Amino acid sequence: MSVPRNEYPRPQFVREQWVNLNGQWDFAFDDKKEGLTQKWYQLFPAKQTITVPFAYQTKLSGIHDPSFHDIVWYHRVFTIPEDWNEKDIIVHFGAVDYRSWVYVNGELAIFHEGGNTPFSANITHLLKRDAENNLTVRVEDPSEDVTIPRGKQYWHEKSESIFYTRTTGIWQTVWLEPVSKTRIESIRWTPQIDRGDIELEFKVEELAENLQLSVEISFKGQKIVSDQTGVLEFYNKRSYNLRNRFTDRSNIHGPGWYWSPESPNLFDVTLTLKAGDLVLDKIDSYFGMRKVSIENGIFKLNNMPYYQKLVLDQGYFPEGLLTAPSEDDLKRDIELAKEMGFNGARKHQKVEDPRFLYWADQLGFLVWGEMANASEYSEEAACRLATEWFNVVKRDYSHPSIIVWLPLNESWGISRVAYDKQQQAHATSMYWQTKSIDQTRPVLSNDGWEHTISDICGIHNYRSAEEMEKAYETVEGAITTTPANRAIYCQGFSYRGEPILITEYGGIAYKKDETEGWGYSAVKSAEDLVEEYRKVTGALLKSNVVQGFCYTQLTDVEQEINGLLTYDRKPKCELSRIREINNGM
Repeated sequence: MSVPRNEYPRPQFVREQWVNLNGQWDFAFDDKKEGLTQKWYQLFPAKQTITVPFAYQTKLSGIHDPSFHDIVWYHRVFTIPEDWNEKDIIVHFGAVDYRSWVYVNGELAIFHEGGNTPFSANITHLLKRDAENNLTVRVEDPSEDVTIPRGKQYWHEKSESIFYTRTTGIWQTVWLEPVSKTRIESIRWTPQIDRGDIELEFKVEELAENLQLSVEISFKGQKIVSDQTGVLEFYNKRSYNLRNRFTDRSNIHGPGWYWSPESPNLFDVTLTLKAGDLVLDKIDSYFGMRKVSIENGIFKLNNMPYYQKLVLDQGYFPEGLLTAPSEDDLKRDIELAKEMGFNGARKHQKVEDPRFLYWADQLGFLVWGEMANASEYSEEAACRLATEWFNVVKRDYSHPSIIVWLPLNESWGISRVAYDKQQQAHATSMYWQTKSIDQTRPVLSNDGWEHTISDICGIHNYRSAEEMEKAYETVEGAITTTPANRAIYCQGFSYRGEPILITEYGGIAYKKDETEGWGYSAVKSAEDLVEEYRKVTGALLKSNVVQGFCYTQLTDVEQEINGLLTYDRKPKCELSRIREINNGM
């Protein structure tokens, strides 16, 4: 049986040696909460099996049970390859929803809270090198806790409205990796196109004598940087000028080597850490040279005004829910969106698989990175969101495709933000927290309405084409609209000249088959769908105020049938017709 999702899970930090632990695991529901008392982490009760990395609610897991089970356990055995015997061993989890306790050979290796971000543990001290090892994971996912950052996962058993089936437990790849005690711990790329520089920040784990890092950077097969530097500190920063290193001088002024949806140019990198002549670590990576800026209220990409034509992408799949059945499915979603003339997507209420971002980088596709929000506010909810969001930005910082950060959406988890000072402080703090770790991208405090401080005025409006055309004739008209009866800015805050984008609109429902469902408006044929899309998108394209849009949505999702594609990615109309409209034809 082939291993599911067998691609390398960390595309900008690649080591050659690794073992994928996806596939068949032992699995048990713990509805009676007896696993800890009975020490299942020492002797696991073989009750059923599950296919990792698919949640038990999914068909691909082999279980396909959508009912509530708040505590689940996983178990499998593994052995360490002989050529890893001199290495430390790290176990990695791409994402586990929501709280995780990881045991190796009956001993606790790590506890982690947060359902959207990766975590890892050095398990060297717990291993048997010449025998089978037991890996056990206990997961707790309180189904009805509305203060957990869960995005579109519903807190009732049956999906309805805009909420869908939950994801409990392991939903991204689990894998092992051998490393040296002295190794590269992390890297971060920051392009500075005005200077022609790429900045590299890297951290090392455990310093050693005569430690050096060599960096080789190539562009389209041409090596343009070969550098070696001594490493004396745990944290290091280097800058490499790229502009004057090209043999082909036509590249030096930008468009030939900048990253954009039209020209997704990427630089390949190899980093090698040595102690003298001994190679301790080797990482393959890549970056793109691009700049996102806002100048005098104009959104710019690479110093040029850029109109964003985005599609709302929730990243759900019929058989895998939040987990794509294969990497090709992630790639295909981008290809279909580009085929329709969209130059990017807003990943809605989902922290997406890094392999999606890899293909966005490779194919040229803008991404708005968004956090999965809680539904209700509490001090604990605010802490959970802030902690996990920090790790989201840290994980995805170096992807050139990500151009906007969006920690909060439509006042989810801050339902009283319009007038509540505490919730306003939370929204504003999320804006500034994001800015404190990333100065290179715009940030929205709360997309849709009820902004506090934002770099972009993102508005959600599902009204008719006629109403939309009238609303966005002037800036004043745009910022005084009240979609969903919500003001665009909270009490005490106001518009400061930021770019205006309609970041949700449309939602036209069309049932291609007998599926029941809903949308924000409805049509009865493919031709009607195209014409309604033409009207509502045309209204925005006519506006001299609006600098971009995000259409709802790419695909149907469960009971929502307002996608341009069905849930299983079949087009509802000729995609070339949508492309013509997006191109203003």
